[in-house]
Amino acid sequence: MSFSSETKAELCRVPLQKQCCALAEAYGILLYCNMFTADEIRIVTTSALLTERLPKLFRKAFGLAFDAVPSAKIRGKQTLSITNREAIRQIFSIYGYEARGILAHHINLGVLEDNCCKAAFLRGAFLAGGSITDPVKSYHLELVTDHYNVSRETFSILLELGFFPKDATRGGNYIIYFKQSEAIEDFFTLLGAPLSAMDIMSAKVEKDMRNAVNRRVNCDSANADKIVLAAQEQLEAIRRIEHTTGLDELPEKLREAALLRIANPEASLTDLAALAMPPVSKSCISHRLRKLTELGE
Repeated sequence: MSFSSETKAELCRVPLQKQCCALAEAYGILLYCNMFTADEIRIVTTSALLTERLPKLFRKAFGLAFDAVPSAKIRGKQTLSITNREAIRQIFSIYGYEARGILAHHINLGVLEDNCCKAAFLRGAFLAGGSITDPVKSYHLELVTDHYNVSRETFSILLELGFFPKDATRGGNYIIYFKQSEAIEDFFTLLGAPLSAMDIMSAKVEKDMRNAVNRRVNCDSANADKIVLAAQEQLEAIRRIEHTTGLDELPEKLREAALLRIANPEASLTDLAALAMPPVSKSCISHRLRKLTELGE
């Protein structure tokens, strides 16, 4: 099961308590579903839990039943529909619409006066027209509808609730989306999916830890490469000195540094400083080796 399906399954388990919120959730589903016209209401979903929830939701909200519901044995896409003109007229009337006179859908904000109803509306919108990518891969949540005004008004509702989404168009559809993990976490918490919000937080923590480890490994690897390169340059300089004037002609401290480097070709400056007799600081051994490199050149 995809992360998007798991999130919708969690939202389908939110109890249907207040009728006003049931009306709001059904409103979100209708405005983001496949068809909401005076001739037919059609909702297509692949979620078995949403298929179970919708009849209960519509009974709670409107006191109505679907004219056609899929068999429990059906897997994959499932369609629930209402074609009874009187039932559709009743639903339109509840939301303040004239079934035959409507040209373009708008959101009747009078149905969504309370924040709990706004959250229920957004829950319905996500159940019918929403999706989210697996947070292990990326952060992207979107709500898709083919109603321009509905998308713009949903955008305004999100702004009222303290969210700052982006919008776009794709293939004749209007999209509201989030790409910030924190915004998606807050969105799911508002809708009633705290477990999905926690999963996003956990994925983010794991991703940050993995990136931190990778950065540390890359940094250590780069430092090791620098140590090896510097040691090679120092050894080449020491060999040139040995083949020309000889190491015995060097001052005692430089000769000691040269012998330490020859004996420990892969050691770091810290290690060489500790091996000196007596031990010296890292900057001191670095200065001596730099002097040897200059003499070798």
